[in-house]
Amino acid sequence: MKTKHILSLLLFGAATLSASAQNNNAKAMQFAQRQTRVLLTETAKTKATAGKPNLLSPRTLDGSGNLVLVSPKDWCSGFFAGNLWFLYEYTGDTFWKEQSEPFTAVMEAEKTNGGTHDMGFKLYNSVGNAYRLTHEQRYKDDIIEAAKTLITRFNPKVGSLKSWDNRKEWKFPVIIDNMMNLELLFEATKLSGDSSFYKIAVAHANTTLKNHFRANNSSYHVIDYDPETGQVAHKQTHQGFADSSSWARGQAWGLYGYTMCYRETGNIIYLQQAEKIAKYIFSDPQMPADLVPYWDYDAAKQGNQPRDASAAAVTASALYELSTYSTNGKLYKKKANKILNSLNTSYQPQTDSARGFLLLHSTGHKPANSEIDVPIIYADYYYLEALLRQKHLADKKPVINAVGIFKN
Repeated sequence: MKTKHILSLLLFGAATLSASAQNNNAKAMQFAQRQTRVLLTETAKTKATAGKPNLLSPRTLDGSGNLVLVSPKDWCSGFFAGNLWFLYEYTGDTFWKEQSEPFTAVMEAEKTNGGTHDMGFKLYNSVGNAYRLTHEQRYKDDIIEAAKTLITRFNPKVGSLKSWDNRKEWKFPVIIDNMMNLELLFEATKLSGDSSFYKIAVAHANTTLKNHFRANNSSYHVIDYDPETGQVAHKQTHQGFADSSSWARGQAWGLYGYTMCYRETGNIIYLQQAEKIAKYIFSDPQMPADLVPYWDYDAAKQGNQPRDASAAAVTASALYELSTYSTNGKLYKKKANKILNSLNTSYQPQTDSARGFLLLHSTGHKPANSEIDVPIIYADYYYLEALLRQKHLADKKPVINAVGIFKN
């Protein structure tokens, strides 16, 4: 189980970045440090005046430009802690470690929250990065406990983890986003030796591969299953333009998820699926020249649609990893570099503005008229991860600094 994915983690980039690209990477990370100091200050100020002690982590800006904070129960609550850990990883400056620890500590209690499928987004991106960079025992224990909680949502008849509870329109909804939470399960097997987490992750990936993808390798957002029979009941969207459309961030989740699944299993089918998704993304005629997609590829045909910088950031990060596994590696790295160049030049706010967020022009949930053309914390998270991966390749280091294998 481990041999192939460990070998794949040790693949290095064949080509380094140009001097210009390296300079741009350094500038982007300097910008990120300055902006994040602003966001730390704005977060403290907002917490002090909100009168709601459970609001802890920054998520976005509202229509008036005010900072929106969320509680640890929100699916976006773990990203800011992850951003701070990324800055610690990049700089080695203990200031960022000290700042990240309290945001990470509040996430630890979520390890027993069985009412959400977003355990990876919440725990792995916060506590997981903490363990990766410190190897503290309590963080390891948190990861394993969170995985135990997550697998309570697995239905063996369906072969998947349930995404949402208490939704009248669905019995057993599974969203493409859920691929991102499988990394927590793979890691839990490595840390505990318990293969049940691994087996459930693989089952979920296989079920998603079977039912979420169309002939052109775009994906549906939501598949609803009959929990008694495991049969597909409906194929739909929730955050996309239409049931038949290709929601941009959903395509990015799939690309990232199957790239990660190949890393963890060595199963060539997952690598091939990631390559197919990448081909779909970059062959879609609605993809803009700067490779930052509209929020939905089919909605873009209607004209005058907002972009989604978060989808671009997730895609870039995935492509850097995929470039180390695929024979199309040079193309994927070139695409990722172009995405980052676009984000660096046209999607950053002015320094010290936007309350400290790193990227503008993300779209959260357009059908609900929610978080449209605003900064969103998960865009910043995957942007920082992509910048780190770009630098790792330039430095001829493994693109993935994995928890269970080594640390810087």
